[in-house]
Amino acid sequence: MQTIFDGHNDLLLRLWNGEKAGRDPLKEFAAATGAAHIDLKKAAEGGLVGGFCAIYVPSGDFSFGKPDARGHFMTPAAAPIERAPSLEVTMAQMDIACRLDRAELLKICRTVDELEAAIEAGIFAAIAHIEGAEGIGADLSGLYTLYSAGLRSIGPVWSRNNVFGHGVPFAYPSSPDTGPGLTDAGRALVKACNEMGILIDLSHITEQGFWDVAKHSTAPLVATHSNVHAITPSARNLTDKQLAAIKESNGIVGLNFAVAFLREDGQERADTGITTMIRHIDHMVEQVGINGVALGSDFDGAMIPAEIGSSAGLQKLVAGLQSAGYAEADIKKICRENWFRVLRLTLR
Repeated sequence: MQTIFDGHNDLLLRLWNGEKAGRDPLKEFAAATGAAHIDLKKAAEGGLVGGFCAIYVPSGDFSFGKPDARGHFMTPAAAPIERAPSLEVTMAQMDIACRLDRAELLKICRTVDELEAAIEAGIFAAIAHIEGAEGIGADLSGLYTLYSAGLRSIGPVWSRNNVFGHGVPFAYPSSPDTGPGLTDAGRALVKACNEMGILIDLSHITEQGFWDVAKHSTAPLVATHSNVHAITPSARNLTDKQLAAIKESNGIVGLNFAVAFLREDGQERADTGITTMIRHIDHMVEQVGINGVALGSDFDGAMIPAEIGSSAGLQKLVAGLQSAGYAEADIKKICRENWFRVLRLTLR
């Protein structure tokens, strides 16, 4: 079985929602839980040994735009959200991660050495990630507390605007060049992340924001869960020019399993095949190189191919890569080693 380290999941969001409904997040993570994409049983079945666990503050009024007769859609950007309630949700989800860590169900890892040690010990190895930095003040207050708790990855924006920058909307077909990029506060956040050794995720930022980070960051460019715009022209996907910049920076892109970002027609249909996923990986490898391609599933946060189903089905993607002619050494890079390479270049 190929072991897999994944670049993005919404496990903490799911557990937080469950806790609000009266469920115990520790028991929910430890036991098989129906439609959930990740729990310890499913992860073990699929070879998932860890990943980036996102802290995400939902937009209460947000809903995806409905496709027209051609299958095209444009979702208006979610409204900005205020810092105080965002900080409360951010801390609540980080608290769940810390409780899982204390119970030795999960290990919040601060270095690659810690990742490797957790995996060797059979503990789910997590990189704590923030998807949309609304819980951090424009003066970066809160960042250092979160760092001390184990935060090692930040997406400055989700697909909405905040004090740090502008998020790319969900739209098909659409260029990712949908508006401005980083603000002055966003540039200060990038500088602080570089100094502290925090990875900067570009998956939800506008194209202009992508280029602003490329200009101001000294770290490899990373899109933890994005796909190929040349195949699926969604605003959330990366152009070949962006992929070339990721390659130039010695960075990485993680394949997003969300079907709307995989399918050429942009539709949200679970009958999307593994061959479609392989087609995106092939293009990424062609543009970025085999050392710059990984997985960023978006488990527990998106509709994924039914053929995969959950983290328990990850070896089906491995089999697809084998059938497509990928060498075992290259599959190992895509499944795990490339994330560790970039994290070694980024974390302190």
